[in-house]
Parts: sequence; structure tokens; C-alpha cells
Amino acid sequence: MADLTTRCCVVGGGPAGMMLGFLLGRAGIDVVVLEKHADFLRDFRGDTVHPSTMQVMHELGLLDAFLARPHSEVVTLAAQIGDELFQVADFSHLPTRAKFVAFMPQWDFLDFLAEHAKHLPHFRLMQRTEATDLLHDGDRVIGVTARGPDGVQQIGAELVIACDGRHSTIRDVAGLQVVDRGAPMDVLWLRISKRPSDPGQTLGRIEAGHVFIMLDRDDYWQCAYVIAKGGIDEVHARGLDALRADVARLAPYLRDRVSELATWDDVKLLTVAVNRLDTWSRPGLLCIGDAAHAMSPVGGVGINLAIQDAVAAANILVPRLRQGRATPADLEAVQRRRERPTRMTQALQVAIQNRVISTTLGRTTAPKPPLALRFARWFPPLRRLPARIIGMGFRPEHIRH
Repeated sequence: MADLTTRCCVVGGGPAGMMLGFLLGRAGIDVVVLEKHADFLRDFRGDTVHPSTMQVMHELGLLDAFLARPHSEVVTLAAQIGDELFQVADFSHLPTRAKFVAFMPQWDFLDFLAEHAKHLPHFRLMQRTEATDLLHDGDRVIGVTARGPDGVQQIGAELVIACDGRHSTIRDVAGLQVVDRGAPMDVLWLRISKRPSDPGQTLGRIEAGHVFIMLDRDDYWQCAYVIAKGGIDEVHARGLDALRADVARLAPYLRDRVSELATWDDVKLLTVAVNRLDTWSRPGLLCIGDAAHAMSPVGGVGINLAIQDAVAAANILVPRLRQGRATPADLEAVQRRRERPTRMTQALQVAIQNRVISTTLGRTTAPKPPLALRFARWFPPLRRLPARIIGMGFRPEHIRH
């Protein structure tokens, strides 16, 4: 006998899990969301909310309240290659309600969803509760074993949905196999204060041996210093002073602030992975978001792709759950709906990683700007294509229920 039963158990309170939990609860489907942490406060996570996600918020009637929270907005993206500055993407022409990328701490986004979901009678969020194993009836998954404040308990569910990230416990215990697409890089996340005199544009800088991204977070810069895959030991061997010197050279106006990188604790390593499952489901179990496909940070699209997964899953599963139980064919339908945009996005990310980033990190001479960027300088409407891919993705989803 389970200690608790529900129609759906969503494992993981990240963007995919919280959005799916909210959509199911809103549709009148009993759902429990398990989040292993006591709150959503995590630093150096993806904090970009793209126009496709804000369109979903608009369709839910939540966009105005969402944008009332502190955030910054970016309408164009630029890249500096050597000494030349290129405008890469212009979001102002997108057919969406919000024609910009919003920067908001991910915990604020998740808190916002939790705040609106807690008023739904069919939604329950269980924090400090970590799913550790699956319950089975023959070949079918019928719930999870979870460890929480009151000890170990069994949670029975007609459907378990794994949204527990790129290191998914549920995916592993289900025996689902991950196919690695490869990533030639890792990323060091840095945080440096911002001053009113600093340039006010989100900027990527590419030069011989270095790729450096700066995200404007109003009162600080969130910086991504790209290194070769597995190169963290070499960075440590060079020393923190050498890293500070690199940052000062790549962004000279930060020279008087690089001392804010006081210890290696101020440098956060993101081990980049690009992978996906061949099969996203088992009877009674579905994986979405990073649990189904880990994305590169290229384009900052991972969170938004996960949210699109959640919307598609709700669109497909809600009618089935209202009628009875979701079948294996229904779960496979979610994968069919979302697999192609996932594959296309990852193919583009891998191409950029291999042809631009990896090549740049290995260069000792100044890189040459791609011809496409030169064309975009001569013909500005070309900037709308990367804006559409980054801002909306290959298959944006819309609220149906």
C-alpha cells in the first residue's frame, strides 16, 4: 500500500516540472511535484526566459504579473569578433507578445509558478522530498519511493514524469540509455559587479583562444568564460591571477573589478553535455526536459526547450487523463512531438560548438568573422532568423487546455 496516491507524480521542481505540474493542476488533474531542495535558490543556473516561454505565460494570462517581477530585457544580441562588433539577432520582429529575452533569476521564475500553482486544489508541491526509486507492477511503473522530512515513503501514481535534470535518478533506475552527442567545451561562470558607465549590451567576445560571454543582469555581469572540455585542471594550474588577467583583457572596463574573483569559490564550473534519450518512456513513466535531453548552453535555450516539452506533454496527456489512464502510445506521442525540435536544436548547437567554439579555442591567430555575420551587417533583416531560432525554437508550443 502506498503512503500517498495521486494521478501524476512529477519528479523535479525545475522549469519543466513546475510548468507541467501547474498545467496539470490547472486542468483538474491531481498532481504531486517532488522537489529535493527546501527552496529554489540555486546560483549560476540558466536565467534567460525567451519569447516562446513568455508567449506561454501570456496564453495563461500571467505575463503581466510575471514581468512585474524584477528583470532585464534584451532586444538584440551582439558578438565582438576580434575588433569588429556584429549584431547577431534582433527579437523586435518576432510574432510574440514579448519581443525580447528576459533575464530573471531562475528561482524567481520557479517561485512565480509555485505561487500561482499553490492555489490550485489539484496541485501539491512537496519540497525536501527526493525520489530515489520506482515502484512497479510487472513492467508498468506505478509510483516512486521518496525520501523526505518524515522519512521514506511510497507515492503511488498512474503516471510518473521525470523532470529531474541531466543527472536524472529516475531515468537511471528505469534503465533508459543516454546517447552522448559530444561537447568540446566546459564553461566557467563568473559574477562581476556592474557600473552605470559599463556598456549596456549583452555581448559575446570571440578572439584567438578565447570565447567570453557577458550577460547584463542590471547590477552585475554574469560572465561565461569558455574552456576546452576537461580543461579545468589547466585553468587551476595557471592560477586565479591569470584568469583575472584574461577577463580584464577581454573586457577592459572590468579591469578594476576582477579582484572580486577573490577565490576559486567565485568560479563555478559547468560541465557541458549534449545528449538525449533514444526512448523517452516506459509504461507509466515519461521523461522530459533535461532528463530526456541535456542541451549545450549555446543560445541559452535549454530552459525554454524544457518548458515547451511541458506544454506539449500537457496538451497530449490532459485529454487522456480526463478520460482515464495515459497509454504507452500517449507517452510515445509526446516524444514524437518534441524529438524533432530537440534533434534540430542539438544539431545546430553541436555545429556551433565544433565549427566556431572549438576552432576558436584552438586558434593562436585572430579569428575571421563568418560570412553570414557580414551579410547580416549589410542586410539587417537577416538578423531575424537567429532571433526566431533562439527566441521561439523550431516548434513553439501553445496552451490548449
